Amino acid sequence: MTAKNLRARIAAGEEVVALRSNIEWSKEELAAIWAKADCDFIWLDAQHSAYSDHLLVAFTGAAEELGIPVQLRIPHTRDAHKVGRFFDLGPTGCLVPEVMEQYSVDDAIDYAYYGNIGRRSWGGANRLGVRSKEAPSSRLEYAAWWNNTVLLSIQIESVQTVTNIGRLLRPGITHVTFGPNDLQFSIELHPNYPLQTVEECMASVRDQLAGTGVRIAMGTGTKPEERQKYRDLGVTIFQS
Repeated sequence: MTAKNLRARIAAGEEVVALRSNIEWSKEELAAIWAKADCDFIWLDAQHSAYSDHLLVAFTGAAEELGIPVQLRIPHTRDAHKVGRFFDLGPTGCLVPEVMEQYSVDDAIDYAYYGNIGRRSWGGANRLGVRSKEAPSSRLEYAAWWNNTVLLSIQIESVQTVTNIGRLLRPGITHVTFGPNDLQFSIELHPNYPLQTVEECMASVRDQLAGTGVRIAMGTGTKPEERQKYRDLGVTIFQS
């Protein structure tokens, strides 16, 4: 599995699985674990786990050498405007947690994409494809390559986002990711909300996204035998 075709596979609705990983794994540890995993990309968490720029650069460099795409959940919703900075450190994808407001979506898109899609700044020696020299080297060719490679997701963790997801999304979001635990907190805080289970919320989002090409991911791990009910709710991206 290489980074350059993961976005296309997701867009086509192919089922893919992420391996939740530890940012402190060495290249050798990552290679050994990956060899036993039936997965398509790495999930790294900087929201609820220890994180540093230097660790991220080392991890994404090792993953790129092994041909493994990496998605990073960034530390906070209000860091959406920093996704370009995170992308300069080597991941293929970023997930913005707890999104509720339009400006978070707009910031994420603006700073994830180059050129006529966004306003990401040019530069960064640790960017995907630059260290490995697998991406085009010219500015415009790299920008076009990147804009067709990047993964960008927002996390649905509130009833407000469930209600407004159709209005929040703009071209550039490749998938949405459910955070069922925080979503359950939100449901409990809104006893009169018409959807009173996570599954009902997921079905609503599935229906709102029908025909948009935006895919749905689970933000918590599932076993293979547990996934059919989520497939029925539109999920095509799982976490092991």
